[in-house]
Amino acid sequence: MKLSPVLLCCLFLIVFLAVPVQSQTATPTSTPEPTAIANPGLSALAACGLPAGYSTFTTATTLTMTADCTAADSYGTNPSYLTFSSGASTINGGDNRITGVTNHHIIRVTGSGTTLTLNNIVFDNTGNSGEYLIQVWGGATLNINNVIFRNNVGRGVRLLDGEIHFTNVQFLNNRQTQAGTGFIHIFATDTTERVTINNGLFQGNRGANYVIVNDRGSLTLSGCLIFASNVQADGTTPSSNWDSTSTSDTSTTSCPTSFITPTPTPTPTLTPRPKKKVKDKAKPTPSATARPRIAATHVALQAETGATFRTAFGLDSGVHFRQLDGAGIGVQSIIDAGYLEAFDVYGYVEQGVEVCFPQIGRVIFLDARAMPRAIVPLPASIVNGQTCVSINSPGSLVLLPN
Repeated sequence: MKLSPVLLCCLFLIVFLAVPVQSQTATPTSTPEPTAIANPGLSALAACGLPAGYSTFTTATTLTMTADCTAADSYGTNPSYLTFSSGASTINGGDNRITGVTNHHIIRVTGSGTTLTLNNIVFDNTGNSGEYLIQVWGGATLNINNVIFRNNVGRGVRLLDGEIHFTNVQFLNNRQTQAGTGFIHIFATDTTERVTINNGLFQGNRGANYVIVNDRGSLTLSGCLIFASNVQADGTTPSSNWDSTSTSDTSTTSCPTSFITPTPTPTPTLTPRPKKKVKDKAKPTPSATARPRIAATHVALQAETGATFRTAFGLDSGVHFRQLDGAGIGVQSIIDAGYLEAFDVYGYVEQGVEVCFPQIGRVIFLDARAMPRAIVPLPASIVNGQTCVSINSPGSLVLLPN
């Protein structure tokens, strides 16, 4: 007996539905641990104004960064990614970042008469297994102006033979495990090797016995100097911020307006302000379920608010930003304080996120990992008139007046 196609289909459905379905519990997927920034390949470096490969410069050269760059994650037998061995060269960073994992130097300056000037660069979230990010030797000179070293793992800047002059420099939240070295290390044979620092901030660095280690070289400190919350590997405060017997400290206690200095990080004093300071925002009743005022793409949000968003793996890597109004903030004392701007940051924040507000002020963080949300003051940097902070966990960032 031949069965019709319709009857066959009906029999199949009856058998299929009769089979008991086993209940399965989905294994939750955990958020991956933050890892070193992935290397997109050397060819990607050309897009930001730096050479797309290991380069040695023997004549005067000017490089201009036009975007953030990721350094190579392995140099093999190359001593560094960029080597300057003659002439007077300049790298203008335009406040862009160099990130990535390196096994050797990112920059090496060598040779008597060689000079390199670094302007307005951020070395952010680089990893280094043993060598210094920047090394100077052979009688060369390095000028570092308006440069920030932050969130780096490994060694910092080292002088073997020559001179390094820092002006308006910040070392923020760096980590290292090598003993006997500092985030600035003068590994010299005599006092003809010298380092000068005019206006410097050293905050939240961990792992070095001293922030600056001076082995027999000449170290001169001047201008505005801030050392705050730097600790040794065991978490204790170092006995001194620098290790040296040939140090001249002529620093002042006040910071000139030209110094790119972060805003103070005191616990916010939320003193109620007059209603007119709240920019005509009505005081909503705080609500745990209040929704943000704007939900937009990061491109639209940056264009509308004037803020700048950066993430370690790029803005399409799963991090989301939303602008908040008072209801979205949900804390009446902050609303009464006359907040200037607020953003909620969520998604894959663990990779590292930077938010730069278009105004100058102080920033507090409402940590989403605690209920109710913990209010935490954040260290901030003032860059080109913007207040910039970095986070690696979800929550809300609120800018308050100073």
